[in-house]
Amino acid sequence: MKHTLKRQLRRLATERPYQIVAASAAALAIATTAGALVAGADDAPAGSRTPTTVAEMRSDTVASRGELRSAAPSASVAPSTAAPSTAAPATSAASPAAKATSNPDVTRKPTPPKPPATKVLDYDYEAQNTYYNCGPAATRNALSASGIDRTQEELGPELGTTEMGTNSAEDTTRVLNAEVKGSPYRTRMFAGTPSPAQMDRLQADVVKAITDGRGVVANVVGDAIDTEGGYHSYGGGHYIAVVGYKDNGRTVRIADSANAADPAYWITTIDLANWIATRGYSA
Repeated sequence: MKHTLKRQLRRLATERPYQIVAASAAALAIATTAGALVAGADDAPAGSRTPTTVAEMRSDTVASRGELRSAAPSASVAPSTAAPSTAAPATSAASPAAKATSNPDVTRKPTPPKPPATKVLDYDYEAQNTYYNCGPAATRNALSASGIDRTQEELGPELGTTEMGTNSAEDTTRVLNAEVKGSPYRTRMFAGTPSPAQMDRLQADVVKAITDGRGVVANVVGDAIDTEGGYHSYGGGHYIAVVGYKDNGRTVRIADSANAADPAYWITTIDLANWIATRGYSA
């Protein structure tokens, strides 16, 4: 028993210092290695540093899960440090310019004023001075409504008028446009009995011309009866001026140069259209 106890004491005396020295040496080696790694990582140039191996991280540097949890703040409770947004909230309202473009009240062209229901031009009447000068006389009377003063003698040669009369409404249109600014006159020819559409066109043309302050010249042939029952017959053809209208153009005012005793009368637009049949007019 005594000998046994002595052996154990001897073994402790000889082995413990060795273990202590070994443990101290191991601790010194670990500390030296870690210091070298840190110093190498800090001092080495970028791109030349030796990465720490997985084994080294496990044995020497990796913290426990508990340490990581206690060291790192929770992402779910960390206050946001982002600056508040200064962008204006998007709106669906269109810009004022877009509203103005899409607004029909802004882009729609203004509606022209409605023609008056009745209008008669202020014109200077003159009867034809020869039996064949109805073309120059009608053209002259129509021009006077536009404030243009021309004589039959001046207009005759321009119209090509002879003792056979004036050839067609094409001639009166040409001379009227030569005198009136903007050449607003157009010729409408009827090949035969006018259609309802041609009658409507005549009514619209008369209303527009009279509203614009222009007289119309018509080349007629045959017979017609005015609204007062007056009878007018021109079997060889004749030129008259239209200087007014009423009832929105359904009835027109005629300045007739054939007879100074009967210088003007009213006739329906339908009767005037039939009177023009096979001829034409300038409006």
